[in-house]
Amino acid sequence: MEKEQVTGKLDELKGKTKQTVGDATGNPNLHDEGVVDEAKGNVKQTYGDVKDTIKGTDRQAGTDINNK
Repeated sequence: MEKEQVTGKLDELKGKTKQTVGDATGNPNLHDEGVVDEAKGNVKQTYGDVKDTIKGTDRQAGTDINNK
């Protein structure tokens, strides 16, 4: 698991929380911040997934990119 996957999940959860609080308090700016944070988290997670896949493929091929 890559650190981007973890930080991305945290950003996603933070964004969802901001959206909920923004909706509950009638604060559209907080809601919009939450949408941005959630999207940022999704991008980070996808990036981490890609890195994980590349490293896994590299190991299967017998060349570990981390040893270079």
